[in-house]
Amino acid sequence: MRIAILQPSYLPWLGYFEQMARVDRFVFLDDVQYTRRDWRNRNRVRTREGWCWLTVPVIQKNRYRQLLKETRIDPSMPWRRKHLETLRANYAHAPYFDLYFPRLESIYNKDPVFLVDLCYAGIGVLCEAFGIDTPTVPSSGLESGGEKVERILSLCRVLGATEYLNGDAGRGYLSEDIFRKAGISLIFQEYRHPQYDQRFPGFVPYLSAVDLLFNCGEKSGAILRQGGEVFEVPVPPGN
Repeated sequence: MRIAILQPSYLPWLGYFEQMARVDRFVFLDDVQYTRRDWRNRNRVRTREGWCWLTVPVIQKNRYRQLLKETRIDPSMPWRRKHLETLRANYAHAPYFDLYFPRLESIYNKDPVFLVDLCYAGIGVLCEAFGIDTPTVPSSGLESGGEKVERILSLCRVLGATEYLNGDAGRGYLSEDIFRKAGISLIFQEYRHPQYDQRFPGFVPYLSAVDLLFNCGEKSGAILRQGGEVFEVPVPPGN
């Protein structure tokens, strides 16, 4: 049983989905503190000049300790119209825009109240397009405890995980010994971003996965999987 744990994010990049495709169960870490100026409420899309942000405004005043799952979208801002107009302006002539844009447009028409609901809806549309059917569960729906690494281990135990897949950045703070003692193999994803034809000249990596979808359509799932490799820190025999 291999699992991955990531916070819900707005229209994530390719590496996010490659992790989802590699595991048996995927946990949305939704009951941690909301972090500002992060990927939870924004991502980047391609423009003729390079790239631009798509940012979802959220209510933050006097809510410094609010959890991600508690974070509400600010309804006073015309963000939905702006995002849809930005996507149309930059991708209307992309090969697969007409096929996939209506599916993405539907998530904005639902008028979500909480940021995580918008994130889940966008991730769901993209997973379907990429052929990823990994079962998902929010961490708030699991009985787990602890902080930081202990929380990860707790979630692994609850789900009966024997392998934990994390991004390569996790090498800096995850203790291999702790996972070995728990009988869980620690695996790191090293993602080498694939190149593909974009709408404008030149290639800009690390954009929202919608960029790949609009440009490559049904080939997108295979393309995003090209960049992934994993490196296992094995559990010693007898553990």
